Amino acid sequence: MREDRTYDLVLFGATGFTGGLTAEYLARHAPAGLRWALAGRNPTKLAAVRERLAAIDPELAALPLLTADVTDPGSLRAVAESARVVATTVGPYVHHGEPLVAACARAGTDYLDITGEPEFVDLMYVRHHAEAVRTGARLVHTCGFDSIPYDLGVWFTLKHLPAGVPVTVDGFVRAGGRPSAGTYHSALTAFSRTGEMSRAAKARRAVEPRPEGRRVRAVPGRIARSPELRMWTVPLPTIDPQVVRRSAAARPEYGPDFRYRHFAAVKRLPTVLAGVAGLGALVGLVQVPPTRRWLLGRLSSGQGPRPEQRARSWFRVRFLAEGGGRRVQTEVSGGDPGYDETAKMLAESALCLALDDLPRTSGQVTPVTAMADPLLNRLQNAGITFRLR
Repeated sequence: MREDRTYDLVLFGATGFTGGLTAEYLARHAPAGLRWALAGRNPTKLAAVRERLAAIDPELAALPLLTADVTDPGSLRAVAESARVVATTVGPYVHHGEPLVAACARAGTDYLDITGEPEFVDLMYVRHHAEAVRTGARLVHTCGFDSIPYDLGVWFTLKHLPAGVPVTVDGFVRAGGRPSAGTYHSALTAFSRTGEMSRAAKARRAVEPRPEGRRVRAVPGRIARSPELRMWTVPLPTIDPQVVRRSAAARPEYGPDFRYRHFAAVKRLPTVLAGVAGLGALVGLVQVPPTRRWLLGRLSSGQGPRPEQRARSWFRVRFLAEGGGRRVQTEVSGGDPGYDETAKMLAESALCLALDDLPRTSGQVTPVTAMADPLLNRLQNAGITFRLR
């Protein structure tokens, strides 16, 4: 458990918008005695964040501040070697994330992020999974709205089906709220790097073992009208089904034959058609460097909506599942997905890794593979709803 480390938890990127929300969540909810620190490249901005936290809890006026930069491997090594767990909000991760992953893998330090970038996750598996297995580090990506509601939502759903049978699950996402600047930048970056993303996925497939004696699939669906939801369903090409599939491959509780599909749920067909056309146009535009730079400049990292705007935001994910002759519906729901709930999910995941009794795992693992029920319990206690409908 690396009890010799100075800190139980270090939050890297606390001067950003989502990082600041994560720091504030920890200030309100971290247990007494947790040894934690903030890390970032600008000491002045870090001190300003600490002042905000001290207004929440005066004892945090002495919270340690660590100066570190993704361009300075020595500073990242010092952070990784001082901590049991490092959580980071510094993206786009394909541009800024690898040095910290590498430092944590070498130091045997648990690592978490909120990336939704498939290329980054695949590259980190190819380059750093084996080293993390050797040192005992757990590298846990996608600990925000990508992909906690889906990964933990499917895990929760399985509890309501018979064990040891083939299972199919369809997930349907609805949300109201503005995407975070980090998500926006990461999405545009991914759209502009489709070739690199395909090559990273191929490299991972070449080295990642497959489950023996079981079949695990995440398959694309098609645009259709769901009579059960009374909505149009649109396949979502996000990282989330990949994460669900990897959890299923790692854990026998998903049964001998598991299949997952992932959709957005939309009320009106014209909205579906407009969204598909708009996405296609956006993918084309980001291939042109000047246009891509202009689009990236429309929403700057570090910016985000006001608290009253976030208070009106929400998400709901419905799961329709079948197995062993039984059919169930479950739902995961919460507040503002892009900011408040993402900060909550990352903070609770970090506290879970740092403090809870967990399965013995190492290497690049999913949230369910690393944390499963302890994280599910934390999220429920933190106000995210998991329920059987």
